[in-house]
Amino acid sequence: MLKQRILTAAWLIPLALFGLFGLDGEGFRLFTAAVVLLAAWEWANLAGIAAPGRRLLVVASLAGLLALCWASGAVLSTWPLWLGALGWLVNLYWVTGYPARLAQWGATGMRLAMGLWVLLPTWVGFSVLRESGAVWLLFVLLLVWGADIGAYFVGRALGRHKLAPRVSPGKTWEGVAGGLMVTALLAIVFASWQSLGVAGGLMLMLATAVVTLVSVLGDLLESMLKRHRGIKDSSQLLPGHGGVLDRVDSLTAAVPLFALLSGWLL
Repeated sequence: MLKQRILTAAWLIPLALFGLFGLDGEGFRLFTAAVVLLAAWEWANLAGIAAPGRRLLVVASLAGLLALCWASGAVLSTWPLWLGALGWLVNLYWVTGYPARLAQWGATGMRLAMGLWVLLPTWVGFSVLRESGAVWLLFVLLLVWGADIGAYFVGRALGRHKLAPRVSPGKTWEGVAGGLMVTALLAIVFASWQSLGVAGGLMLMLATAVVTLVSVLGDLLESMLKRHRGIKDSSQLLPGHGGVLDRVDSLTAAVPLFALLSGWLL
C-alpha cells in the first residue's frame, strides 16, 4: 500500500502543480473542469447511482452546465459562488443533524442536487482565483493543507472532545483549534508579503478563520455521504489515495467561499 501511495504521488503532485500554476486562461479552466468532472463521476456513486452508464450521464450533464457557464461568462461571475455559499449553509444543517435529518437529503435526486451546488461553484471559484493571480490560489491551497496538518497533529496529541462523532469519529475540537492556529500564522505571513496593512491583514485573518472552518465542513460532508453509502473511499481512481473527492473534499468548500470573499480582500 505504501509503495502504491508513493508511486501515485510521484505523478499526481507534479501534474497538479503544473495544472494549477503552469496553466492559465482556457488551459487552466479545462484542467480544473477535468478534475471536477472526475469528482462528479464519484459523486454520482455517493448519490446512489452505481451503473456506469447512468454515472456517465451525470458527468455529461455537469459538463454541459460547465460549458454553458463558460460560454456565457458565468465562469467568472459571483452568482455561482453565492449558490455555493447558500448550499454550504444547507450542508451544515444536514451534517450537524446527521442522522436525524437523513430523510431530507437521502434521496438520490437530492444528493445529486447537493453535488451541483458543491462542484459547480468549486470550478468557478478556481477560475476566479486564478484570474486574480496565482498568489491567492496558492494561499487557499496552503490554507487547506495547513488546516489538515494542524488538525492532525494537535488532534492526535490533545484531542479529547469529538467534533462530529456520528459523521467522523476521529475529528476533535482540539484538532480544529490546531488547524485555526496554523492558518492564522499563514494569514499573517501572506498579509505581510502582500503588504495588506493592518486593516487588510485583519480582514484576511477573519476570512481565513471562516474559510478554515468551512474547509472542515467540506471534509465532514463527504464523510457523511460515504458513511450513508457504506463505502470507505469515493473511488479507486488514485491508487493508494482513494478517489479525487477524497483529495479535494475540503477544497470544494474552501475555494468557492474564499473566491467570494476575495472580492472584498483583493
